[in-house]
Amino acid sequence: MKGCFVTGTDTEVGKTRVSAGLLHRAAQAGLRVAGYKPVAAGMDNIAGQWVNEDVQTLWAASNIELQREEVGPCQLRQPCAPYLAAQAEGRVIDRNALIQGAQRLAQRADLIVAEGAGGLCVPLGPDWDSSHLMCALGLPVVLVVGLRLGCINHALLTAEAIVSRRLHLAGWVGNTLDPAMLHLQDNILTLQHEFSRRFQAPCLGIVPRLARPDAASVAPHLDPAGLQTLFGLEQPLSEATP
Repeated sequence: MKGCFVTGTDTEVGKTRVSAGLLHRAAQAGLRVAGYKPVAAGMDNIAGQWVNEDVQTLWAASNIELQREEVGPCQLRQPCAPYLAAQAEGRVIDRNALIQGAQRLAQRADLIVAEGAGGLCVPLGPDWDSSHLMCALGLPVVLVVGLRLGCINHALLTAEAIVSRRLHLAGWVGNTLDPAMLHLQDNILTLQHEFSRRFQAPCLGIVPRLARPDAASVAPHLDPAGLQTLFGLEQPLSEATP
């Protein structure tokens, strides 16, 4: 299985927009790509149809024909912790079904970009969490850091937890949540230094605050050389032929 698993320092830090940007960038290189949101909590009723925005975004950024249920096999209606949302619906999140869903996508795509729900250790059942699913899939991990006050501590604690589970931290992406943050650039430089020093993990991009944070707008802010290594490509994405 090739691709990556995108997790974040918290919920609402931009995991979906970064995941979509990664898919868009790889698709530009001529690869067949599939987004995967194993567990998604929070749905809106649009014209009589229940829709999860994250699943919809990853589905739109994929370039192979997929059903939305393939991208998001476990979609829960309440916007809360997935384990609690599943309990409210009288459902159990099936770990094996989520693993098999990723494996089926991997057979049809050159790479998949899987996105976790919330942060690294969000419970998905009484005795397992999102990190267990990440270990089962064995994909390199990309950590999205929401750039706001407190981000350095949150990022390094999450990175330590990733490494302690013997997962490969392939890199991190900074997503600007607060463009007026004091010493924003100094925070980015500190994160770059600490991730390199502690984890040998490169910065794969810094995404500014965007008026339209769609996949095509995010993609140019991701580092081509870093993504070449992440996806195991023979040439940089900027030189690849679409």
